[in-house]
Amino acid sequence: MRVTLVGILQSVAVVTVLFSLVTALPLNDSMLQLFTHFRLQYFVVSVLLLLVLAAFRQHTYAIALLVAVVVNASFILPWYVGKGPGQGATTMRVVQANILSTNTEYEKVFGMVESEQPDLIVFQEVSPHWLMALAALKSEYPHSYAEAREGNFGIAVFSRLPLLSVSHIDSPPYAYPTIIAKLRVGGELVNLVATHPTIPVSPPFFEARNLHLDSVQEILANLDGRTILLGDLNTAMWDVNYRAFERQAGLRNARKGFGIVPTWPTFMPFAMIPIDHVLVSTDIGVQDVHAGARMGSDHLPLVVTLSL
Repeated sequence: MRVTLVGILQSVAVVTVLFSLVTALPLNDSMLQLFTHFRLQYFVVSVLLLLVLAAFRQHTYAIALLVAVVVNASFILPWYVGKGPGQGATTMRVVQANILSTNTEYEKVFGMVESEQPDLIVFQEVSPHWLMALAALKSEYPHSYAEAREGNFGIAVFSRLPLLSVSHIDSPPYAYPTIIAKLRVGGELVNLVATHPTIPVSPPFFEARNLHLDSVQEILANLDGRTILLGDLNTAMWDVNYRAFERQAGLRNARKGFGIVPTWPTFMPFAMIPIDHVLVSTDIGVQDVHAGARMGSDHLPLVVTLSL
């Protein structure tokens, strides 16, 4: 059997169309939802294959790819439109930064902080050695709270604004910490929740991540007023569990209107997906969203400027 370029492109097209359509089904299966994270890649590949196979006059494949493009676009394009209005004159810049527990490039993290000049930072994967290193930030960020853990699920908040109250709970099922704080921004009280559920790479971990998200949603339901959630949620926006979480929490993703902004994994740029998130209540405006510079981690920091 002779292998041809067109034959290879046809095979890739079949796989792309199959993944594009199957992952659009509203089925809450762990493996299926894992593949929903790569919606941006399906969109880009389906567009490129459509152009190439149309040029080769492979009409059947081109039509199938056109369907895939439309399906993928229905998930992708809405994130580039519909910015919410600004809510006030007071701005607050926040950073969600998974710094990677095994990372030792401390100066890159400090450089990112110096470059972005956030008012508040949530660090994920804060190990005891990272907590000692982060003490260097306390002159600029005198208000902090940390629950350092060995492994990948420690967490810390560093803030220029006073934390009026702050504590953490051990979220089920693995007792990973979720920080709950209250601060005042321009005269307004704001709730802050920071969390990091497990990676959904197997059915048990998938269920554990969802249980963690459910527990955070219960926390959010008991908060009154303006609310900001920062976290490496280990899910992209297209997982049905993420969509249910956002809907039930009554929050919106700060990315809305600013694009996909992928943050992980930096070691495979072509496969990067948006799993770091800042979610806000509807009474908080969003002025800017972007990914910060590399900091030695497998994540990019997510930098969001809010208005109240």
